[in-house]
Formats: sequence, structure tokens, C-alpha cells
Amino acid sequence: MIETGEILQTMRMIQEENFDIRTITLGINLLDCSDADGEKCGRRVYDKICRVAQNLVKTGENIEREFSIPIVNKRISVTPVSLICQADPRPIARWLDKAAAEMGVNFLGGYSALMHKGATLADERLLESIPEVMATTERLCSSVNVGSTRAGINMNAVREMGEIIKKTAELTADRDSLGCAKLVVFANAVEDNPFMAGAFCGVGEPESVINVGVSGPGVVKKALESVKGQPFDVVAETIKRTAFKITRVGQLVAREASQRLNIPFGIVDLSLAPTPARGDSVAHILTEMGLEMAGAPGTTAALALLNDAVKKGGVMASNHVGGLSGAFIPVSEDIGMIEAASCGALTLEKLEAMTCVCSVGLDMIAIPGDTSAAAISGIIADEAAIGMVNNKTTAVRVIPAAGKKAGDTVEFGGLLGFAPVMPVNTYNNDAFIARGGRIPAPLHSLRN
Repeated sequence: MIETGEILQTMRMIQEENFDIRTITLGINLLDCSDADGEKCGRRVYDKICRVAQNLVKTGENIEREFSIPIVNKRISVTPVSLICQADPRPIARWLDKAAAEMGVNFLGGYSALMHKGATLADERLLESIPEVMATTERLCSSVNVGSTRAGINMNAVREMGEIIKKTAELTADRDSLGCAKLVVFANAVEDNPFMAGAFCGVGEPESVINVGVSGPGVVKKALESVKGQPFDVVAETIKRTAFKITRVGQLVAREASQRLNIPFGIVDLSLAPTPARGDSVAHILTEMGLEMAGAPGTTAALALLNDAVKKGGVMASNHVGGLSGAFIPVSEDIGMIEAASCGALTLEKLEAMTCVCSVGLDMIAIPGDTSAAAISGIIADEAAIGMVNNKTTAVRVIPAAGKKAGDTVEFGGLLGFAPVMPVNTYNNDAFIARGGRIPAPLHSLRN
């Protein structure tokens, strides 16, 4: 039961503190759409998505209007395409993008491959197509899982992804290499993530499912303003209480959408997802704890506290918490991160350290266009190692901005924001990446 006090608090969070439901994401199983003919498969995919998702956007808008809760995005995630593709996947990509446009969603995720232990022929065909597909579609997002705690890291896939990211950047050079903003490389990818670009509907999910992502960095920052100078015990407790309120609203929206669409409710993702708007920044939560700028000594500890407290508060508010759940640090999508990176307080190496304690990983980071494919693969390998050893999800979404150098700026617009181009260590790692093979799983993966 939602009480009157909670309703009033929610209204204040919405009106004054940039609180919103970031996304309602409808997951759809496509395993029954597989066909040896790519065009027929694509048509089946299109028909099923249009049948299952026909009321998604309308329902989201009705809930938004009736409850006065902003729901920023309505999205779709599907079974990883490499699992249903028996031939050229590009026709399927075209039909997926067409379905996303017809349904009125801003993104559709699942042009994906799971390659943490090796690659099938379908995986390889999909990887080869990614640069062209990201350049020629508008709403389709792609992800590739290259490592896991149980399997280790597939360094052949890591090497390929460095080259694919470079090609994608070149093919979308006229748009500040925007194609790379729709492409993410994972270790320990989760099956119920509602956030893009990494969302897909895993094989353990139902036939269709509703997953919701909440967001409230501004709400957390505002709450911390009332405990200035207090010990970290108080800070953690304040964040926990705030995360509880945010998650309660997310669960309410998820259950309403589930009932109205007659589709099972999956999870609420607790992640604090920022935007480029001032007052909606994860970095500014860290400065509210006493740091002059994100990246200052103490940043990783502050982020660890934030991530942990968000999880502890959220799990008390919902029976079904999942996805990524924590705090996102996408540089281009967070005004505080943008400012910190622009003045040099935040470096790529510091961001990598921060990913050890927060959700996802190196996210929406613009790097010089002349960064080599091997260097990008090295960044992916480093981040996958963090995920593998710490048994957590990590990811890389970097944009080698064609024609840009460190200190320049890239502009994506909307929620994707803008970002300074950050320098990358230029020492050569070609021989390391050329080895290929697999980095073995850590000893603690043997849990049975």
C-alpha cells in the first residue's frame, strides 16, 4: 500500500529533484521466429514484436498521465539475434529497426551475441555485420558478451570487438561516431537489464516480461544536503531511505504496466541513471559528500558507499530487484562527469578504478579517433578482467570519435548528451592483443 506521505514525497521528488522512471522495457522472446531465410526470419520477428508490443507506448503514456510520474522511455529488448539467426542477420536488423519505429519506442536492444566461451557461426556473422547495421539503423542497439566469471575472457572476441568499434566509428563519422553509442561490450551480462544499449531478453526470461529502470540522482543529492558534515554512517542511511522511496515508485509503475498489458512483471532495476541536465548527476552526489570534483582522492570510496546504499534501500522496497542495480557513471550523460573530465579531474584510469565498485563500467566515453583497435581491445580486456575477478557486470561503451583529438568535444544530443574527448594511454599493446585464446576463469569460479 502506498501511503499519503509517500505520495507527497514523490510529488516533491518529481517537481523539484528531477525524479523519473527512466524506462519501461518490454522483453520479448524470439526463439520461435528462427528461420534459415533471413528475410522470413525478420518478417516473423517484426510480426511478433508488433503483436506483443502494440500497446506498450500507449500504456506507458496512460500511466504517466494518471499518476503524474514521468516515464522518459519506452523500450523493447529481444532474444539475442545470434540465437535465432541461421543466415545473414542484416535483414533481421532492418525488420527490428522497422518494428521499433512502428511501436514508437526510442530504442530496441538485442542485436547481440553471447561469446564468453567461444563463437558460433551465427555469432561471427552477427559481429561482422555490426558496423554496417549500427550505421544504417536508427533505434537498434547491439551488445556482445566476451567474458564471465565462470568461463574467463574470450580474447579472440575482445580482439574482434576493438576492430568492430573502430569500423563503426568510421561509418558514422559524420555523426560524431554515434554508432558506437549504440554498441556495448560486456562481461557477465545480465538477462533482465532494462537499460540501453545493453538490454536483451535472456533465454531464462518468460515469453514476454516487463522490466522497469528507475532514476533519481537529483533526489539523492537533495537528501544529502540535509546531512552536511555528518558521518558516513548517516550518509549511508540517508541514501538507503531515499533509494527505498525511489524503488517503491518504480515497483508501482512496473505492476501497473504488467497488469494493463497482461504481461508478467520481471524486475525493478535500481540504477541511478543520470542525464546531462543540471540537478540530475551522480557526480554531484559525490561532490555533495565533500569532494571538490568527481575524480578527487576519495571518489572510489564515495561511489562504493553510494552503490551499496542504493542496493540496500532498494531491496527493501521490491520483491524483485535485478538488472544492473547501482549507480551509473556514463561520462557524456552526466553533467558532473562532463565537467570533471573537461577540467582533467577525471581520467580514464580513474574511471576504470571506479568501475570496480559501481554498476556497468566505462560508459559513453569519447576517445581520440586515432586510438588503435588494439588499444580499444586492451580497454575492453581490462574492464572484462575487473568483472570476471569481482563476479560483477562490467562493460565498455567507448566512442573513438573520428577526426577528433583529446580536448575536442562530441555532441550526441538528447539523453546521450555531449562529452570531451579523453586521452588514452598510447603505449603499444599490439602483441598482447594478437595472442588471442582465452584468459582462464579465476579459481573462485569453481563453486559447485
